[in-house]
Amino acid sequence: MPRLLGYHLRRAQVAVFKHFAASVGAEENITPGLFGMLVMIAENPGLSQSRLAEAMEVDRSTIVTAIDQLEARDLAVRGRSPTDRRSYCLALTDNGRRALRRMREAVLRHEEEFAAHLSPSEREELIRLVVKLYAGRDRP
Repeated sequence: MPRLLGYHLRRAQVAVFKHFAASVGAEENITPGLFGMLVMIAENPGLSQSRLAEAMEVDRSTIVTAIDQLEARDLAVRGRSPTDRRSYCLALTDNGRRALRRMREAVLRHEEEFAAHLSPSEREELIRLVVKLYAGRDRP
């Protein structure tokens, strides 16, 4: 399988997630998916659950379960949309904003440790190529 791109991408993802779990996850009790959701909510005030599901490319039931977890930990809150009463808007709590600041620092340490064997230019090139790979595909 040395020439199968998907195989190598999957191996890299597993390695990154394992390192994340051992570092950030152990320190902050967070998964990569929940961390990504916190970042999306922080950077998009009033984001709806359905838009978050689209952005994270997961189904709505997965988002509901994840938001339930974030609410239970007082990291995020959902409220009715002022423009569409059928929809919920998401926001970070004060505790969520503080936690996200800590988590961002932990994630930066994790990424530096994980990619320490890459030069800065190799790291930038890898990011550029991976973004090019997923940004260039048609959505199903």
